[in-house]
Amino acid sequence: MAREIPKCKNFTGYKPCHPDHNCWDDGCKECEPIGVKILIINLDAMGDVLMTTAQLQTLKRVHPQSTIYWITLKNAYKLLDNNPFIDKVFVYDFESISILNEIEFDYVMNVDKSMRSGALAMSVKAKNRVGFGLNEDGKIMPLNKGAEYNYRLGMDDHLKFKVNTTTGQEYLSETFEIPYERNDYVFNFNEEEKIFIEAYKKEVGISETDEVIGFNTGCSLLFPNKKMTIEQHQALIEQFLKLGRFKIILLGGPEDTERNELIAQPFGDRIINTPSNHGLRKGAAYESIPDVIISGDSFGMHLAIALKKHVIAWFGLSCWTEIDLYDRGIKLAPEGLECAPCWKKVCPNNLECIQMIDLQRIINETIQFFDRKKMQK
Repeated sequence: MAREIPKCKNFTGYKPCHPDHNCWDDGCKECEPIGVKILIINLDAMGDVLMTTAQLQTLKRVHPQSTIYWITLKNAYKLLDNNPFIDKVFVYDFESISILNEIEFDYVMNVDKSMRSGALAMSVKAKNRVGFGLNEDGKIMPLNKGAEYNYRLGMDDHLKFKVNTTTGQEYLSETFEIPYERNDYVFNFNEEEKIFIEAYKKEVGISETDEVIGFNTGCSLLFPNKKMTIEQHQALIEQFLKLGRFKIILLGGPEDTERNELIAQPFGDRIINTPSNHGLRKGAAYESIPDVIISGDSFGMHLAIALKKHVIAWFGLSCWTEIDLYDRGIKLAPEGLECAPCWKKVCPNNLECIQMIDLQRIINETIQFFDRKKMQK
């Protein structure tokens, strides 16, 4: 009779998890039961990946003895490093799909309304599927009752743009059929990264007493009209510098390099233009330094939320009601503008929503935050 493979998280079938211990003949030295096997599929934008991490704490409370697998794209998987709730992260590729297709899951939870994610959700072996899949015609469909409202948001512009007041975390909890508990995003630095952050602050002359403002200046290339103009950024920075109390740093990824150089040009060494091509984790390290992050609706905004920063976020074409700042900041929406939000890639109205951004309010809210912080000390 064939021997049963141990149902232990640490058993690989390749080598022992403890040196000088024979797992096969002597059994587990410290068995950590696999429990309920959950696969999260999240291949969409990096900000969405961070937002989905807010579900993990509740998932672990509902399924305390469980193993959580997560598959995402190569550009996003580093966001899940050092996450205590996730057991294994897969990068979306042929090898990972081959492995996942051999595992029988208790739950597959697909966040994405996309054909590739839906196909994967249908192809893996699972006792329960929630979220979104594909039907026999290759059409995206809700897989469970809890996913229906989320699905309707994608199909009904009036519901999404004018009626809905539910945050993304709320309707994703409903999609996953777990309680909504308003947990924070989960993002953690390792010790080496923490040392790097302190060394960089010392290098650029930022002390613990400095009042530091960070500007996320860009956004995804998919929706370039989410950006404030270069001139608006420069006007804001000039006003902050005139006050003589703040240090300003520019933040962004490789797609923002040229833009940040243009924004920084008039200010010379009066501001800090952080490197934009040092990778995802280093970018997060730079963003951890400011106390306040000023940002549009972008990955940088979601990262600021994950880093528990005070966020001043402006919105135009995207849905501000879906974003939860966890009482750490404000959302500036174009009040009274009938065409916003719209999610259009080309604006017929000369980006009126961006022109309406209240720069003076951004300045006032930033000053008030730092003044409150001083009073609390």
